[in-house]
Parts: sequence; structure tokens; C-alpha cells
Amino acid sequence: MRTKYIDLIDQTFDFPQNEFNLREDRLFFHGIDLMRLINEYGTPLKFNYLPQISNNIQRAKGWFREAINNLGYSGNYYYSYCTKSSHFSFVLDEVLKNDVHIETSSAFDIDIVKNLYNSGKLEKGKYVICNGYKPDAYLKNVVQLIEEDNLKIIPVVDNTDELQRLIDSTTKELNIGIRIAAEEEPKFEFYTSRLGIRYREIVPFYQKILKENPRVRVKMLHFFINTGINDTAYYWNELTKCLRIYSDLKKMCPELDSLNIGGGFPIKKSLAFDFDYAYMVREILTQVKRVCTDNDIPEPDIFTEFGSFTVGESGGALFSILHQKQQNDREKWNMIDSSFMTNLPDTWAINQRFIMLPINRWIEDYERVLLGGLTCDSDDYYNSEQHSNAIYLPKFNKNHQLFIGFFNTGAYQETLGGFGGLKHCLIPEPKHILIKRDETGKIQTEVFSEEQTAADYLRILGY
Repeated sequence: MRTKYIDLIDQTFDFPQNEFNLREDRLFFHGIDLMRLINEYGTPLKFNYLPQISNNIQRAKGWFREAINNLGYSGNYYYSYCTKSSHFSFVLDEVLKNDVHIETSSAFDIDIVKNLYNSGKLEKGKYVICNGYKPDAYLKNVVQLIEEDNLKIIPVVDNTDELQRLIDSTTKELNIGIRIAAEEEPKFEFYTSRLGIRYREIVPFYQKILKENPRVRVKMLHFFINTGINDTAYYWNELTKCLRIYSDLKKMCPELDSLNIGGGFPIKKSLAFDFDYAYMVREILTQVKRVCTDNDIPEPDIFTEFGSFTVGESGGALFSILHQKQQNDREKWNMIDSSFMTNLPDTWAINQRFIMLPINRWIEDYERVLLGGLTCDSDDYYNSEQHSNAIYLPKFNKNHQLFIGFFNTGAYQETLGGFGGLKHCLIPEPKHILIKRDETGKIQTEVFSEEQTAADYLRILGY
């Protein structure tokens, strides 16, 4: 009878996979011995495997390059990194090795851009796409970049008032984008995105305000929907409406030459993940090309702003199972040595699922459990996984400690969790390490930040 944890995985998924494999009873991630990391650094432990960032960028650039060549598409492709998914210096350092551009969403993002440019990491002439609603501080910083004239700054206008404030803030010529306020999928609680300008208002906005202004050139139309890039009727319908607006605007605005399709490439959240990236890229460009041909307009340059796709699959978090509690006749709680709410906040905030696997004891019998965090909040738990709405792990054994890992957690979790700041119930920020490879491919690790201490918390709290 097949009762071991490895049997469960073998029966449910194709395993091993590109990034996951087993040696004896230990899990390896991209060839990294995770038990060795635990033995060296302890738990809880967060890590970023930096080569995966470059790997995903190059994969995406390859899909677009192949589709452009095969379709005879005349526009260019520009990969921009969405900084809000992870602002860390080690992320941007790796990102900028790959000849990419930058997308920003707030005032302090601009300070990061300045730092990267002044340090020589962001090359002169790269695009900086400035998205988001722009309070005075953000708009002021954007204008400063425009006036310095070292980078190609495209502020994407969120509303008509924002444009006038830009015009009033500088005497420079402005190359702008316009964000479409996409209509959201029916399951959403609202009908239209709060960001951007409504479809029906874009052409009148151009005709009344922009057409006769010699200092403003509309270069880009920006399109993004919350559900991301997916092969669904909803996505293709919204893209069609966007292309219709692009076509109408292009006929009266010759300077318009770029279509920004935003971010939204999904990342792997399950061992059963299956997404045909190459097909989606090819189909998007096919539809753009068809609309342009039908309307006798040039094919636009394509910009993307991949954030989670860029950095998400580089991250992971490792925990120890401290204890098991039998709370009733059905529920067994395995308690981890940290908190889901504070260190993987999307697990409770938006019910996000990550790949969760044991690090050791794969050849032992398994059981159904719930996973609980250390805070006193009733929502501090992780109660399901991709198979059968349950978590299965090797059976708890107080004499043989179990370690587990959450993978592809590299986007948003640190900033949403308030990296380095106060945490619920004063649960400390885990130790965080970076994993690289040298020129020979040998794995190298370094500590980015130590686990928070009581002294750190006392200082933050004013003691």
C-alpha cells in the first residue's frame, strides 16, 4: 500500500519538476539543498534565489522575440520591471543585468530610480513608466526626472486634472501615456477600475485638451486588468476594446506609437500549474497586428510591466513545525515557528496559495493537518493546499522534527508585511538570505538581514 508522502505527490502531480527534486528524503529547490540551509541558518528563514529573476526576464523576452519574428510584427518590445512587487536593491541589481526598463507607482520609487541612475546601474536613455495616482510629492519627483533629461520619462495620466498639474509644473515638452480604466470582471464588487480614464472619455479628452497643446505628445496607451493576462473571454474582450480605442486615437494622434499591456503574467502557485506563455504572447500580438492592418495604422511598440512574474518565483520561506495540537476529533493543528499574517500576509489577506512542501521526511507516512501561526489572531492560519482543499504532510513525530517550505513567495510579501517594522504580536522578521551562483555555477549564500531582536522592537516602540 502506497502510504508515504512521496507516494501522495507521485499520484497527484508530475514529479520531479524543473525546480523541485528529491534526494533521499530531502527536497532540493533549483539544486539547492534546503536542509543544508536550515542546518546553517535555522528557521524561520526567508530566501531569494536571484538567478531565477534573470531566468524569467529572459524567458519573457524570448517569447516576445519569437512571436515578433514569426508574425512579422513591425513594432519593438520593451520589458519593464514593476518595482512595487519588490523594491529591494538585490532585486533591482539582478533585474538591471537584463537590459530592461522601469515602471514606478509612488514618489519614493523615483528616489530609487535616481539612486540606480547615479550609481550607473540604470543606463541613460532607459524608459521609466510612471503609473499610479500622483499626489504632489510623486508628481514633483516625476517632473524633476523629466527636467534632468537623462531617462525617457513617460508619466501615465490617471485623470484629467493630473495632466494639467504636469503641464503647470514644467516648461519641458511632455511625452505622456493615458491609462484606460478597464471594466472589471463581473465577479468584482465594482464595475470599473478606479485607476485611469474611462474608455468613452479618452478620445474627447485628447480632442479637447491635448490635440492643440504643442508641449504634450501622447505616446502610449496603457491597458491593465486586475485578473491579469489569461486566456479567457473577459481578457480578450477587454483587449479588443482597448485596441479599438488605440486605433481611434492613433488616427488623430500621429505621435501615439506604444501600447502598454501592463503586468499580469501568472506565476507558479501549484505543482499542477499549466500556462502557455508563448501562446498568449503570440495571440496578443496577432490581435494587435490584425486591428492595425484592418485600420491601416502602424503596429505599436509593446511595453509590459511584469512584477510578480519577474521576482515571485525567486522567493521562499522555510519553517519548523513546533508542535501538533489535536483540538477535536477531526482537526490536527501543526504550529509553525512564525506567523502567516505577518510574514506571508497574502495567505490571509487575499487567500493566496503558494507551493507548500515538506523539506524532509518524504518517505514517511502522511496525515491531513491544518497549519497555524504563532499570533493570537484567529486568521493566522493556512488551511488548504492545491490537493483536495487540505494539507497533507508527513506525520508529526516529536522525536523527528519536520520542516516545511513555501515557494514562489518573492513578490509583495515583504512590503505588505512591513519588512523590518512592527509585526502583530511582535513576531520577529525572519532571517533573510540571498542565494546566488558564481561563474562556475557554484551556489553562494549571504545574509541580507538578521532576524529581528527584542532590542529592534524596543527601539521602534520608543523604549
